[in-house]
Amino acid sequence: MSQPAPSAPTDTVAQMIPQSMAVLTRPSPSTFELYERRGGMAQAAIYVVLAALVSGLIAGIFAPLHDLNLFGQFFSRLIAIPVQFAIFVAAVYLIGKHLFKGTGTPSEVAYTFALFFVPLSIVGTLIGIIPILGWIAGLVISVAMVFFGFLAVQSSMNLRDQTQAAVTLVLSGLAYWIVGAIVLGILL
Repeated sequence: MSQPAPSAPTDTVAQMIPQSMAVLTRPSPSTFELYERRGGMAQAAIYVVLAALVSGLIAGIFAPLHDLNLFGQFFSRLIAIPVQFAIFVAAVYLIGKHLFKGTGTPSEVAYTFALFFVPLSIVGTLIGIIPILGWIAGLVISVAMVFFGFLAVQSSMNLRDQTQAAVTLVLSGLAYWIVGAIVLGILL
């Protein structure tokens, strides 16, 4: 007797918002585990593109207050946010799988990371429009991204060894900066 085929992920953005709140308010690998198979690449991509649109609109609206170009701010975020997300998620998956034999899938990594990345990136953009608080908020958001990323690596790649998860995250960050600079240099 054959096993039934696993059902395709079907969660929508409306379902992802409370999932994001859950991982942000109850941070642990087990919280991420609850949701990692609820969606896939398509859901993660839609969620991240929506974050890019929201961040682009916020940055565009407030660009004149900072003597910046409205369209430049909007389109740079619309392109940069999804590209940066994709590079980082790919690095986490490839490094976790090939260096530490992680057993997660690209869809699990993308979906898991989208759950914290989207709200934190929007909050970072909102707070970033305030001149003095912008750099402080950027630092706090960066620390939060690292913290939630560490938990998400453990969950999505099934790396319970904290050193392996930390090394995966650090090497992914390095790969992100190198590949991201090249790719964004080409696109922008």
